[in-house]
Amino acid sequence: MLRDLLAADLADLDARALRRVRRSLDTPCGPRARVDGRALTAFCSNDYLGLAAEPTLGAALEAGVARWGTGSGASHLVSGHYAVHDALEARLAAFVGAERALYFSTGYMANAGTIPALVGRGDAIFADRLNHASLIDGALLSRAGISRYPHGDLAALERQLAASEAKRKLIVTDTVFSMDGDVAPLAEMQALAERFDAWLMVDDAHGFGVLGPQGRGALAEAGVASWRIVYVGTLGKAAGVSGAFVAGAADVVEWLMQKARTYVFTTGAPPALAAALLASLDLIEAGDAHRARLAHLIELLRNELRLDRWRLMPSRTPIQPIVIGDNAEAVAVARALWNEGLWVPAIRPPTVPPGTARLRVSLSAAHTEEEVRRLACALNALEARPV
Repeated sequence: MLRDLLAADLADLDARALRRVRRSLDTPCGPRARVDGRALTAFCSNDYLGLAAEPTLGAALEAGVARWGTGSGASHLVSGHYAVHDALEARLAAFVGAERALYFSTGYMANAGTIPALVGRGDAIFADRLNHASLIDGALLSRAGISRYPHGDLAALERQLAASEAKRKLIVTDTVFSMDGDVAPLAEMQALAERFDAWLMVDDAHGFGVLGPQGRGALAEAGVASWRIVYVGTLGKAAGVSGAFVAGAADVVEWLMQKARTYVFTTGAPPALAAALLASLDLIEAGDAHRARLAHLIELLRNELRLDRWRLMPSRTPIQPIVIGDNAEAVAVARALWNEGLWVPAIRPPTVPPGTARLRVSLSAAHTEEEVRRLACALNALEARPV
């Protein structure tokens, strides 16, 4: 009976063109990929600066393994925390202009652990409706009251904050929204946090390394700083390695170290990764040429696309979504691109709202102009002749 129900649920995913397919690569992360023996140009990773296969990071990781071994052996608060973790956290805090930082194994764990550590029953969370799943799950785990405001709607957020009588208030937002590519109005949100005495937690997963001077992130770009800001950065995207960190005031980070369950109750990340991340931060800081090239490729793609039925969303980031609408059509277009040697993922509900299935084009500084033009040409042709 249970197996029958499961089979029916899987069949329902198929009927609605919602079943996901996992691909296995035979090559390192990069624009030139090989999957099942097939050569493809990939426009689907978050390796925005092209660092994931950077030899400098590989050498740093190898040296880290030679120095620190392959595993940490325990949770950070038992015996799984090493001097190289301390060095990484100090460097991360200085890089984003915070007093202190805490290194987590993944971005999901950072968000899922931080929110319940900051607020609980009787408190209030105010969340953008398009926030990442990890922020949504962290909010649910907290057991605080949750008010979701329409995407980017500051007037609605202000009304919700004004109506709240909660002792602790937490505003939660992505900086760069991962499926839309737009950037949250951070300066205005900080002003609301100050006015209503709220925490402001920002997930800069897709801004860290890309936005701001020397890639210091969306807060640096917006010129926003405050003790009440809790900053989350991801280290497996533009940084090209793995993990995440939460940065902010020293007492806030100390509290998270004591109370964030996803930090306290998990084995510490391998110290060798911290060694690789220290090298990555050097490359990010010196990576203005990579960011300039990335900005050029973004402009090139947007100028080359000539779409009528489909909608290229407004985005100045490496995330360039093309809304198609229908799930089946989005899958068919992604398949047609695949057949032409172009790997672009079709994103469907529940990742995006119903009726907004899309292609999520993700650009990297490692792409060539020729590759970007080829993608634009293929998209223009596919829209002109329905798949």
